[in-house]
Amino acid sequence: MEIKKIVVGALEENCYVLIKNKTCLIVDPGADYNKIKEQIGNNKVLGVLITHSHFDHIGALRNFLTKRSVKIFKKSNLQEQEYIIGDFKFRCIYTPGHSKDSVTFYFEEEKVMFVGDFIFNDSIGRTDLPGGNAKEMENSLNKIKQYDGEIIIYPGHDESSTLKDEFNKNPFFK
Repeated sequence: MEIKKIVVGALEENCYVLIKNKTCLIVDPGADYNKIKEQIGNNKVLGVLITHSHFDHIGALRNFLTKRSVKIFKKSNLQEQEYIIGDFKFRCIYTPGHSKDSVTFYFEEEKVMFVGDFIFNDSIGRTDLPGGNAKEMENSLNKIKQYDGEIIIYPGHDESSTLKDEFNKNPFFK
């Protein structure tokens, strides 16, 4: 799976285009639809994955809603289970704390997670915004500890990391 990161919007949110066999999934289309569309190229969009519904992660979502063949995946229509869309296979993991609707998308075969604003490189998402909850964040951090440290995490802002690095140096995992 090819992963393209596009930094979009005033808050420099990471949107990801996941490509496999001339099809793609979009993760968190925050803004700048034309920049996203350019990275999609001639690949067919099968779905849009939303890690949480803060404005900086969904600003360009409306551009995908008009396409009937594109499915939108967000907490309100997801269970904690495995999903297969075309050649993509991922698991939805509920990870509230930053927001009530925060989810992580885990692609086990590729050993990658798209975590939105749940975990950052050396930090975590804020819990003081409406819908945030420090206790839920603590529970979500404990839940994610069961996963392999070699998994690469792709956050909603800044640079990627591995779970192992976060377990070892992120003060919120202590």
